[in-house]
Amino acid sequence: MGLYLNPNSDAFQIGLNSEIYVDKSLILAELNKLVSSQGNFVCLSRPRRFGKSMAGNMISAYYSKGCDTREVFSQMKFGQTAGFDKYLNKFNVIKLDLNELYQKSKTEDWGMDLISFMQKAVTDEFKEQYPDIELDTNSISSCILQIYKQLGEKFVIIIDEYDVLIREQVPHKLFDNYLSLLNALFKGTTIRPAIALAYITGIIPIVRDKVQSKLNEFTEYTMLQSGSLSGHVGFTREEVEALCDEYGMDKDECARWYDGYRLTDSIDIYNPLSVVSSMMNHEFESYWSATGSFEALKDYIMMDFKGIKQDVIKMISGESVPVNVKKFQNTLQSITNKDNAFTYLIHLGYLSYNKKDKTCCIPNEEVRQEWVNSIDDEENYAPIMEIINSSKKLLDATIAGNEEVVAKALDAAHTEVTNPLTYNDEHCFQSAICLAYFYANTRYTLVKELPTGKGYADLVLIPYLPNIPAMVIELKHNKSAGSALQQIKEKNYCQALNNYKGDLLFVGISYDEKTKEHSCKIERMEGE
Repeated sequence: MGLYLNPNSDAFQIGLNSEIYVDKSLILAELNKLVSSQGNFVCLSRPRRFGKSMAGNMISAYYSKGCDTREVFSQMKFGQTAGFDKYLNKFNVIKLDLNELYQKSKTEDWGMDLISFMQKAVTDEFKEQYPDIELDTNSISSCILQIYKQLGEKFVIIIDEYDVLIREQVPHKLFDNYLSLLNALFKGTTIRPAIALAYITGIIPIVRDKVQSKLNEFTEYTMLQSGSLSGHVGFTREEVEALCDEYGMDKDECARWYDGYRLTDSIDIYNPLSVVSSMMNHEFESYWSATGSFEALKDYIMMDFKGIKQDVIKMISGESVPVNVKKFQNTLQSITNKDNAFTYLIHLGYLSYNKKDKTCCIPNEEVRQEWVNSIDDEENYAPIMEIINSSKKLLDATIAGNEEVVAKALDAAHTEVTNPLTYNDEHCFQSAICLAYFYANTRYTLVKELPTGKGYADLVLIPYLPNIPAMVIELKHNKSAGSALQQIKEKNYCQALNNYKGDLLFVGISYDEKTKEHSCKIERMEGE
């Protein structure tokens, strides 16, 4: 047993000992299908704190000859499948946490660079574990080949945070040494048979230049194309709902805060860290932000790319915007336009991607708070922050039936959110309304274009807190606000709220294209 070669299962056991542990062992069923096959080089990318390291610890504990984990896995989901023990503790495992090693290299004097240290640390363990075999090399790949040649033993290589040196933009010499290591481990046809499985993880997918040439044998499972590993890293809806039942937490509210990453038609994943924290604290709050700075987000949305400010405003107000994810080269240097910036933010977890309509949006309330934090105190977004900060007053005024205050607040929001070319676009007007009612997200679920009665209600606010009224908002231009109210009644837009028993507000809003002034009419229906 070593730290890097054939490690024990202690890291895995720490996770198992947690009060909340979600069994994700079925990923092993997928990986076992790939062992010693053409697809046995796997690269999985997920945002930070989405469970990549815990999965890596489990994978190591399953394959590693340095431990005996039969009893543990026999009690897990994977242990209930036929032949679960086919590769149980059968391989030499090399496990490297590149981020941990890189951070240590910056604070400790090793007398050598990071890659040289890694090579020496692993090869020293080779010599300890194979004292009867002459290993006169400081090369990991050479040791693998010698063991495979003499004993026929195969290896599983696990590299966690493989992309840290790319993200940190380290000096060229260190990066070139890293490329040499990757090339030796994964590029050659001679070493390939010796590797039963390679599993590397990171935040961003494989870089499409120098790094790709070293890792072009890898199959990628990303936030854009997650394939058969979609539900295995990150919590699924079913797993989260089971936790909500166990801890007495509201499922819909949990989804509003932490869901939104739709990977396939049937699988969306939640942020594991945030879900666990909310269950333990019995409170829905922003936990992900506490694990890292929002500066990464801020740096990219503040770039002066064409159209980015308008799209940021739309997404903060709850809209989706088009994005072309095909051109991003997975490097920070390739972020030269809005599409590349948004694609990078999808991989970071700040945006969610919809494959069907090729759009992106802010996935949930937790992340949306990060977006608002990132534009706060920025002069370019000052008018938008003023609208957001005033949104509680607007909501209070609407509930109080203060039509004049509502109309004046919407004057400002409509002007700031739209530009002269899109001012009269009803869709842009709807975005302005949603931004103006930003604070309502703390009390309501906002649903746009809700099918109801004989048509579609422009905006419906359904409360998830008690003792506040639901709202049906209808938007008109160059007509009276009264006509908007009349349409709500004639088309029976309140039908969608038939199961709702509280007070209901009908809100008719209109604007004049010439004067750019808004009018508002509000009627209250008393609930049961």
